[in-house]
Amino acid sequence: MNIRKFLNFFGVFSVLFVNVSAQNKALFDAGEEPRLISRQFAFTEGPAVNKAGNIFFTDQPNNRIWKYGNDGKLAVFMENAGRPNGMYFDRKGNLIVCADEHNRLWKISPDGKVKVLLKDLNGKLLNGPNDLWVDKKGGIYFTDPYYQRDYWTRTKTELEGQKVYYLVNSAVQPVIADETLKKPNGIVGTPDDNYLYVADIGDGKIYKFNIDTDGTLDDRRVFAEQTADGLTLDEQGNLYAAGNGITIYNPKGQKIAHIAVPEPWTANVCFGGKDRRTLFITASKAVYVMKMNVRGVE
Repeated sequence: MNIRKFLNFFGVFSVLFVNVSAQNKALFDAGEEPRLISRQFAFTEGPAVNKAGNIFFTDQPNNRIWKYGNDGKLAVFMENAGRPNGMYFDRKGNLIVCADEHNRLWKISPDGKVKVLLKDLNGKLLNGPNDLWVDKKGGIYFTDPYYQRDYWTRTKTELEGQKVYYLVNSAVQPVIADETLKKPNGIVGTPDDNYLYVADIGDGKIYKFNIDTDGTLDDRRVFAEQTADGLTLDEQGNLYAAGNGITIYNPKGQKIAHIAVPEPWTANVCFGGKDRRTLFITASKAVYVMKMNVRGVE
């Protein structure tokens, strides 16, 4: 490498380093790390925050939904919860759940009453709804990868492909939002309903889509080259990708920070608390929290 190329490279590297360092300071204080809340679970997933800032999450193998309150206390919200996976609160305070036991979508009211929103796809079992996001109109985008479960009687899918679906508010059946991904998993949209991010865990990529006014998706492009599970966003438009800890990307898809989590796998993440500045992390048999300087957008 000649000296001019070296100086150009070093200059670019320096700018990137300064930007990353500055962004890290804006996101969380130096020395801040995830704090363990509990390690009493079998496998945690699906964190979702309600309007008050309380966080609900799943322990799928034990078939429970838990609540982590603003008071810092843990409590079981629901037993026999349909083998819950991904979850998200709608604008009316209902908890929308990927109920993996019978491959359905549930709506759980604040008082714990269950309504089945979707039980099949034109008479065929869904692969297993994994994660979801609810737009401002009440429509539900959800991913449907196939992961064989030991509590199923079937041993293969009834559908062709593993897709992203959109269930229009009050519709009986969903429409296909995307059928090009290998194994879509984590999913989240921007608060203005303009963009949707989907983690394709089978392809090791995170994709970004435009959302049209009718809910359809177009202009698919690679946002980041990473094998990721759950996703969330902060008020600056940064994307948080769970997997090997939490990797944070700015809106341009540039990696700006990484949060190490001392567990084999980090499944999902969301912002909670009254001020939405608590990062809540589900990781293998544990859950963690971390104080942030930015708010989430849930």
